[in-house]
Amino acid sequence: MKELYFSIDVETDGPIPGPHSMLSLGCAVFDTALIDTFSVNLNTLPDASGHPETMAWWATQPIAWQATRENVVEPDVGLGKFVDWVNSFEGSAVAVAYPAGFDFMFLYWYLIKFGYQSPFSFSCLDMKTYAMALLGTSYRKSNKKSWPKKWFSKDKRHTHVAVEDAVEQGYIFLNMLSK
Repeated sequence: MKELYFSIDVETDGPIPGPHSMLSLGCAVFDTALIDTFSVNLNTLPDASGHPETMAWWATQPIAWQATRENVVEPDVGLGKFVDWVNSFEGSAVAVAYPAGFDFMFLYWYLIKFGYQSPFSFSCLDMKTYAMALLGTSYRKSNKKSWPKKWFSKDKRHTHVAVEDAVEQGYIFLNMLSK
């Protein structure tokens, strides 16, 4: 069965799930090219609140913040739509993120919290770790600033709108795969 790469990106109001909420989930599925995208904005958790540092950062990103608050749905509904969407593709689903330790942590926590099984099992491919291996550098030196310019698409930029960032990072990952 062929692998399909699901580039995930989340926007949140704090550093960890539970005390803070996932505001937006974006995903772009790729094989050798972009196949489809998914996006959902979520209501905040009832007992959660925005972290002061994160909220101060959001104050500098009003367009992206507004994008996370449009057409919000309850988290259980949004996560159910996401799982159905991932499961609608034929292939082995592989989650990909930068950094996986943040984006996948939120996604996995929300999936379990709202009663869903992860279509990716317990795993997510971390682009930073993959870049470290490709470039033969240390982990701390393997950040986007050190990556070859040819990995980046000239027409895609990081906007902090989850689905747009998922697409951008998916194209970077395809370029990494072709190295």
